[in-house]
Amino acid sequence: MDEIDKFLEEDLGEGDVTSDALFANEQGRGCVYLKEGAVLAGLAEAKEVFERVGCKVKLLREEGSRAEKGAKMLEVSGKVRSILGAERVALNFLARMSGIATQTREMLTMCKKVNPNVSVAGTRKTTPGFRKWEKRAIIMGGGEPHRMGLWDAVLIKDNHLAVVGSVEEAIKKVKEKIDGRPIEIEVTNLKDAETAARLEVDAIMLDNLPPSKGKKIAEAVRKINPKTLIEVSGGINPKNIASYASYPDRISCGCLTHSVKSIDFSLEMIKS
Repeated sequence: MDEIDKFLEEDLGEGDVTSDALFANEQGRGCVYLKEGAVLAGLAEAKEVFERVGCKVKLLREEGSRAEKGAKMLEVSGKVRSILGAERVALNFLARMSGIATQTREMLTMCKKVNPNVSVAGTRKTTPGFRKWEKRAIIMGGGEPHRMGLWDAVLIKDNHLAVVGSVEEAIKKVKEKIDGRPIEIEVTNLKDAETAARLEVDAIMLDNLPPSKGKKIAEAVRKINPKTLIEVSGGINPKNIASYASYPDRISCGCLTHSVKSIDFSLEMIKS
């Protein structure tokens, strides 16, 4: 049993008592509509959900594309009980993932107007059990997923430094033990950023700094090591992201996943 099976089990439990009382083996067709403009994500997952209960699905749109209110997403056919039993799980995938893709695209578009070379990335501030789909939705919106977890890249953060004691000591310890994974460190001042640049980390994250201060630190880092990727993070949202866009290589935003608005979709059964 994988996650999709568990999601279906969570909703169906001992069975859809309403549909089971009304229907036997009647066949039916339904269509999923978009109820507001959005960048689409989650179509593959919605298709998989319906197919798990024995339905046939025809996708009518491509993920990553933008569609307007009223657009048809997919058609599904099969037993009426099966369609209605899988409806909410399928729509939840579409709603959550399209919300993330839409916000990612909007924030990326704002940034590209200022700096065509900047990227927008997610964080680990994701819904437990749903991270891989939220990260995929960021990609559908044109963004970068960033780390999938604690295992795939080194990111030395403030709490690490509070215990280790210094940027230099932390970087040296990591380099002694880690090989083949990118090393990034979070800094909040010029001195630590310059130290990290001299020690040739792969990326420096400027955390919770105002744009003007962050820009000066980025300029100093690039004079020491122009190969170091500059990332900014901390409290960045659609209202202020453009003010950060001119100088970093990457902007990471927890808001892409921790507080995004879901998109509204609807399934309507088609009368024969």
